[in-house]
Amino acid sequence: MVAFEHPHGMHPPQAQWELPFFDPHHGELAQRLADWSALQRVDESDDRAACRDWVARLGEAGWLRYCVPGAHGGALPELDSRSLVILRETLAFHSPLADFAFAMQGLGSGAITLAGTPAQQTKYLGAVARGEKIAAFALSEPEAGSDVAAMATRAVQAGSGWTLDGSKTWISNGDLADFYVVFAKTEPDAGARGISAFIVDAPHAGLDSSAHIHVMAPHPLATLRFQACEIGGDALLGPLHGGFKLAMRTLDIFRASVAAAALGMARRAFAEAVAHAKQRRMFGRTLADFQLTQARLGEMSALIDAAALLTYRAAWQRDRSSTQGAGTPAYTAAAASAKLSATENAQRVIDMALQMFGGRGVQVGQKIESLYRDIRSLRIYEGASEVQLLILGKAALK
Repeated sequence: MVAFEHPHGMHPPQAQWELPFFDPHHGELAQRLADWSALQRVDESDDRAACRDWVARLGEAGWLRYCVPGAHGGALPELDSRSLVILRETLAFHSPLADFAFAMQGLGSGAITLAGTPAQQTKYLGAVARGEKIAAFALSEPEAGSDVAAMATRAVQAGSGWTLDGSKTWISNGDLADFYVVFAKTEPDAGARGISAFIVDAPHAGLDSSAHIHVMAPHPLATLRFQACEIGGDALLGPLHGGFKLAMRTLDIFRASVAAAALGMARRAFAEAVAHAKQRRMFGRTLADFQLTQARLGEMSALIDAAALLTYRAAWQRDRSSTQGAGTPAYTAAAASAKLSATENAQRVIDMALQMFGGRGVQVGQKIESLYRDIRSLRIYEGASEVQLLILGKAALK
């Protein structure tokens, strides 16, 4: 598969960046990214090689600088959610794998941005921004997905350092990353309050990342196994026993951008459907001439607009100020609403687009077929739809 091909002169829309949620520089960013995107050609037949290629390209072009703060080579003084939304929506429109490569640089280094020591930030963040180090976020376990507090991986103090034992699974960039932010129990009986975070460089003695996981929309995933994995005291990230809160803060920052990735995929499916409806002829007319087609396109358009407004609102809300940003109940609810609506709506839009293509829609190699596989995981990772519903329900009852 080659990414960033534009059948029918297809490009993502730009008018949405003129909404009041955005500033002029956001529109300029979107236009520069769109211009750059049109020139890229990446062979994605090998997902791991493609991700390395994308990280290198994104780093060289300066796009990964939006994943880290300005003090460490970032493009802006602080992480800007609206910029992340623009980048992910635009990249996902063209290539979900490009979006994945970008997103994991941000998520994998986000905890270091939030809680790293100056030495940790200096060692990792600049390299992430330049695309020289690939980052990964290791939270999930075989028996601890949505229930993070149930994790079984242990970190035990050994002299001046720590020894890790346990496993992590569904780890994006597994066996590809240069370092992992790993969450482990440092006080086993304390539930969520007994979790700490650590930075583990790869390769590392006692870490086996060779068990790759193959999924319906190929991208690098693996299970990590830690067996007497010894790390130094300087590997502790943030306060001891502060890992759960750090993980939630990190996910909070990027949750609105997950919604944006779904939105980008939905917009691409919609563009493909519109182009197909205009040229596909049936019974002497184009598919677009039928009222049933027009009604379906109208429904798809409304679902996209609803998701977009919730996504942009959440990003704007986080960026407004430190008092109304990530971690506040209002933002957490807004991000949950955006992530839920955008991923669920995108699934519906892409399904309707595929139906419009008929048999061609399920043919391997068609863009609409790959989008159908790509969108499915977004309703699960970084907080499944059911978790977002719980967040919103609890917010409503307060």
